[in-house]
Amino acid sequence: QCGKQLIPGYSLHSVCSSSLSHTGLLSQMGYTILAIIMGVLSLAGIILNILVIVVTARHRKLRQPLSYALVNLAVCDLGCALFGGLPTTFNGIMGQFSLGRLGCVFGGFAVAFFGISALCTVAVISVERYIVVCYPMGAVLFQTRHAVAGVVLSWVWSFVWNTPPLFGWGSFDLEGVQISCAPNWYNRDAANMSYIILYFSLCFAVPFSAIMVSYSKLLWTLRQVSKLQTSESGSTYRVERQVARMVVVMILAFLITWLPYAAMALAVIMDPSLNIDPIVATIPVYLAKSSTIYNPIIYIFMNRQFRGCAIAVLQCGWSPWPSEAQISDAATIVASVNKNNKAVVEQSPKE
Repeated sequence: QCGKQLIPGYSLHSVCSSSLSHTGLLSQMGYTILAIIMGVLSLAGIILNILVIVVTARHRKLRQPLSYALVNLAVCDLGCALFGGLPTTFNGIMGQFSLGRLGCVFGGFAVAFFGISALCTVAVISVERYIVVCYPMGAVLFQTRHAVAGVVLSWVWSFVWNTPPLFGWGSFDLEGVQISCAPNWYNRDAANMSYIILYFSLCFAVPFSAIMVSYSKLLWTLRQVSKLQTSESGSTYRVERQVARMVVVMILAFLITWLPYAAMALAVIMDPSLNIDPIVATIPVYLAKSSTIYNPIIYIFMNRQFRGCAIAVLQCGWSPWPSEAQISDAATIVASVNKNNKAVVEQSPKE
């Protein structure tokens, strides 16, 4: 009966811990299908995120304060794809977890470390955009040092809360159909539960709250500007609509990729008797790991200036849109509301 029970009830120690052999949860065809899906996601994530890093490094005009966070997000996603996606693909091909206990601990730590760093970076980006749009002429300015501080904070925060399992507070264990590892959400030991509750609160709830609050205030600000700037020939409305569309895409992508995983973890924490089929538990895992593709597309490739530079790099310096290089010199109207709720219009570089 090894490996056939539902979650919770299996652990790396109780389910064939000595050999980590084929669990029988899926047929070999099922594992192969999962391997193909994860392989495609991982390969695409590696290519896209390396492109982001290379393009930003080669074009000085892209090195704005926001770019620090965007490149950091690409590095995090690249780490998830390399240390999480590729090993999971290999294990899927093998039809079992074949990297041993040390491999499980290392893989679980690496994915959690890069994943939480990515979530914190998304929160930094959301705060940055809120500051830029809502306080463009105020005392609060988002500068390079703030961007660097946000990047450093994301790494330190993730490191602090992902290392305790390496020293006995919490643990890393098999998840889903048992071809990948993650923080052990299912162990009901008091020490493990205390770690998991803090981990969930500080590494999931805090970044998510920052994202939602920042984007909610951003949308509210743009709506207020739209009401006040009725004489701007519709320019404010167009800006609001474009930013709102981008914000909706960002929030939806975040919810689709990470909320199911966080919700599953929270459900297991709150109800120890809850049984989740391992196959069902694998879906949120794959959704979370698919963020390595969505992030570079949403946060960077929807930037017209970056897109022009990326095409130029891919085509050895030639771009089908020669005017793209001058886009940053053009001015676009960015509307905002100052502290007195009066409309303010400012000239700023266009993305």
